[in-house]
Amino acid sequence: MSQSMPIGTVMIDVESLTLTSLEKEKIQHPNTGAVILFARNYQDPKQVIELINDIRTARNGTILIAVDQEGGRVQRFKTGFTRLPAVAKFRDKLDLAKKAGELMATELLSVGIDFSFAPVLDVDCGISTIIGDRSFSSDAHKAANLAAIFSQGMRNAGMASTGKHFPGHGAVRADSHLALPIDERDFKTIEQQDLIPFKQLISEGLEAIMPAHIVYSAVDKNAAGFSPFWLQTVLRQQLSFDGVIFSDDLSMKGAASVGGFAERARQALNAGCDMVLVCNDSDAAIEVLDTLPIQRINEKSERRLLAMQGQSKITRQALLDSNNWQQISSEIEQLCHVG
Repeated sequence: MSQSMPIGTVMIDVESLTLTSLEKEKIQHPNTGAVILFARNYQDPKQVIELINDIRTARNGTILIAVDQEGGRVQRFKTGFTRLPAVAKFRDKLDLAKKAGELMATELLSVGIDFSFAPVLDVDCGISTIIGDRSFSSDAHKAANLAAIFSQGMRNAGMASTGKHFPGHGAVRADSHLALPIDERDFKTIEQQDLIPFKQLISEGLEAIMPAHIVYSAVDKNAAGFSPFWLQTVLRQQLSFDGVIFSDDLSMKGAASVGGFAERARQALNAGCDMVLVCNDSDAAIEVLDTLPIQRINEKSERRLLAMQGQSKITRQALLDSNNWQQISSEIEQLCHVG
């Protein structure tokens, strides 16, 4: 029997509803550690369960499977799933926020997803349209409390949480998918507002964080995801964070200033990321997989990543048969229509 492959440091994507032979090869690469799914990979629960099973079979070892299922504008799986409201609609509805976190996580876990990249911990400053209602609140303490309760709901279902986008994306107008935003505020200002949700959720056991592709020019010349200062000095040392650091997608324009894809991956890992994402560019993913050294990741990173594995507590069929699920699902969907 062949030895099971250890987890790698690169998260890749796939093109469609089924795997190609090339994608199976990429999944088998020693440096692969995870796959992220998008709306293009989803048709219905039956299809995605089969796709996820095929991904796990192709790996012959541990592989994490993730998705962005925040709600509102960012929900990849829709047919057969509860339509989730933008989290800004929870406002002071703490009980409903907790139910939504648990419901979202339970539905994903029931089809084999390990985790969703949620919750968003950015504080809405009324500037960033790419964040906007993806933020729980324009008040840092309310955003922290709502995100914390949403995260607790996820954890109750058996899913780890990923807070994003450290140290805060809410105060810049530019979209880091399309450009490199520059945030000129000083560290004290960021600390007294944007870091509040991160501090609170870290103190409550937050399992993962995704840094922003933003340069905080008064603090450090490097974008946060490539910055030893932000990731090691602030996040690891000052905030005592010991979970996973995922890079944001290295194919985003906000990452381009660092150099080519191989250099972006190298710098992100050297700065302190445990895993890098390379999405929506198959050639770039192959370049990163083949360029990074093939070696077992360090013990700390491996422990952190393995803690992201989903712990499903209910099957898909049992979920569908649950009157409680149907009631909560209806309650959550009604919030989508609230102004």
